[in-house]
Amino acid sequence: MRNVAGEGQVSELADRQDTYRSYSVHNYEKIPQLDKLCREQREAIEIVGAVLPFKLNSYVLEQLIDWDNIPDDPIFRLTFPQKEMLCENHYKAIYEALKSNKSREEIDRLVHSIRLQLNPHPAGQMNYNVPDLNGEPLSGIQHKYRETILFFPKQGQTCHAYCTFCFRWPQFVGVNSWKFATKKIDALIKYLQEHPEVTDVIFTGGDPMIMKTSILAAYIDALITADIPHLQNIRIGTKVLGYWPQKFVSEKDADSLLMLFEKVVSSGKHLALMAHMTHPTELSTGIAREAIRRIRNTGTEIRTQSPLLRHINDSAETWATMWREQVLLGCVPYYMFMVRDTGAQHYFGVPLVRAWNLFSEAYKQVSGIARTVRGPSMSCMPGKVQIMGVSKVREESVLVLNMLQGRNPDWVNRPFFAKYDADAAWMDELVPAFDEPRFFFEKELEVGHFAR
Repeated sequence: MRNVAGEGQVSELADRQDTYRSYSVHNYEKIPQLDKLCREQREAIEIVGAVLPFKLNSYVLEQLIDWDNIPDDPIFRLTFPQKEMLCENHYKAIYEALKSNKSREEIDRLVHSIRLQLNPHPAGQMNYNVPDLNGEPLSGIQHKYRETILFFPKQGQTCHAYCTFCFRWPQFVGVNSWKFATKKIDALIKYLQEHPEVTDVIFTGGDPMIMKTSILAAYIDALITADIPHLQNIRIGTKVLGYWPQKFVSEKDADSLLMLFEKVVSSGKHLALMAHMTHPTELSTGIAREAIRRIRNTGTEIRTQSPLLRHINDSAETWATMWREQVLLGCVPYYMFMVRDTGAQHYFGVPLVRAWNLFSEAYKQVSGIARTVRGPSMSCMPGKVQIMGVSKVREESVLVLNMLQGRNPDWVNRPFFAKYDADAAWMDELVPAFDEPRFFFEKELEVGHFAR
């Protein structure tokens, strides 16, 4: 098999990895580095972790976090709850409930009420994106854009570690009615066969790469052997390259996983690993680089994407460094996203104007081969809206916007304008320029019927 590294190289990388350990809000006291945190930081794990999910593994803990740079280390902030991730009154309410020994039921009701205020399912996911087959809704499947289906395999709805900004946090808090998950690959295949406009299936989560190879293979084999000639691209959204690259190098079924990737490519389908890479540190370890090499040797493409995050990667130099390193390793920079309007957006969000300035400054620092990246982009209700820049039209300062994806494909690649607002951080904070009553897509959006 052409993708397997030399035995000595894999063994050497594997020998350097400690035994896998996982930590959550239930056992965070066992984190070896806990004594490096101040009282307030330790307290925040329990308080914030009661509302927004916290999970960490030993690889991130020991190899990615610089414990001499706490609390400013970016991977620390990416994975450990911070007090400011909850607004002051929510934090105080949970603190008092825990310290006054309220019953589990009372605490659960309080936590749920707070979560409801955090916009758990933004952009119409629960109401607009769920397709139906013969009049029956297909849970665990979403169809927002004409060419693309999202598939949420039930066994992949967790992660090796949770990003503190994650807009999928409702998947992890134990509320079944908030989860997208399914085992029904036959229903997906039937839906695809009835929708020839769909060319792409994205396995998403959670993290599909947390599944054993045998489970992932059952889903993918069914897709590539079914009669779906219009299915061209299979994508897998994952953070595993950053949080557990051992998946492709030293785990027992690593070689089987790479053989599965080869099988997809050999079938004539394009396989793309949509890698969530948030900071250059995630590319710095030998095993992460080896994982990338092995994946690429199967013929699989790796595309990288991340949101722009205050406190973590909100500098042009960080993004330029990350894009250059990704290209050097053979990955394709794909998206810079804005933080979605859910969870701790108030903590991580960057104003749209500043985001555009950061993107532009980073873009200038890289060669053309890295300028495949698009952004800054908001995945909002109407679609993926890109901030193109700031301009002056008819003596009015405006934000120039463009629809990279739309619920109606006729909206795609259609520039439009919003009034200049230096503080706005999301689409619903913008108003149309030139005293227009609404943006061009809003009337159709209100009706809720879209021409896919």
